[in-house]
Amino acid sequence: MGVNMEKKLEAFKRLLIIMDELRAKCPWDKKQTFDSLRANTIEETYELCDAIMKKDTKEIKKELGDVLLHIVFYSKIASETNDFDIADVCNSLCDKLIFRHPHVFGEGNAKSAGEVEQSWEQIKQKEKDGNKSVLAGVPDALPALIKCYRIQDKARNVGFDWKEKEDIWHKVEEELNEFKDEVHAMNQEKMEEEFGDLLFSMINAARLYKINPENALERCNRKFIRRFNHIEKRTKEENKELSQLSLEEMDAYWDEAKRIERENIQS
Repeated sequence: MGVNMEKKLEAFKRLLIIMDELRAKCPWDKKQTFDSLRANTIEETYELCDAIMKKDTKEIKKELGDVLLHIVFYSKIASETNDFDIADVCNSLCDKLIFRHPHVFGEGNAKSAGEVEQSWEQIKQKEKDGNKSVLAGVPDALPALIKCYRIQDKARNVGFDWKEKEDIWHKVEEELNEFKDEVHAMNQEKMEEEFGDLLFSMINAARLYKINPENALERCNRKFIRRFNHIEKRTKEENKELSQLSLEEMDAYWDEAKRIERENIQS
C-alpha cells in the first residue's frame, strides 16, 4: 500500500474519531437524528452544486467535506441502533460498484461510455435489492426538471428513444402548437398540461444534443442576474429608482450589459 493511500486512510480514520467524540460530548451533535439532519443535507448538497457551477475548487473541497460529514454522521447514528455503520456503507457501495462494472471486475466487455450506459439499467435490475422497474430508481423528491431528464435517460438506456435525434424537433413543434391552441382557447388547466408537454420535449431535445438542461438553465439564471444587476447599478448612478425607468431605458442598460460581457470575453 502506497504512502498516499496510507495518508488518505489516516485522514478518514481521524474523521471517524472526531465524529465519535462529537456524538458523545457535544450537546447539539448528541441530539441530532436522520430527520433533523435531512434539510441541512439538502442545503449542503446545493452548496456543493453551486461551487461546482462556479468552478471554485477551494469551495468544492470545503463543500465536499460538509457532504462527507453528513454521510459519516448518518452512519454514526445508525450504528447506535445496530442498523448499519460506515463500514457497511462503504462495503455496500464497493459491492455495487463491482457488480455494475463487469467490464472492469468481471468478464464483461465495454469499450465506450455509451456501451456502459446501455447495459446500466439491466445490470441494476439484476441486483439483489435492485429496482423492480426501469423508472423506480428515480426519486419522487427530485426537482421536476432533473427528474424529467433522469426519466428520459433511463428510458433511453433500455432502447426507448428517438431513432434520429433530429426527429425531436417535430415533437417540439407539435407540442408548441398544441400549447398555442390552448392559450387561444384560454383553458388554464389544459394550458398547464400542454406547457408541461412542451417542456418535456425541450428537455428531451437537450438530452439528445448532450446538453444538461439544469446546467443550461442555471447559466441562464446567472446571466439574467448579472445583467439585471447592471441595470440596477446604472439606475443608482443616475440617482433614480427602477420604477422610474421606462422599459426602453431598461432595455438600453440591458444591451449595455450584453456589450460589456462581449468585450470582456474578447479582451
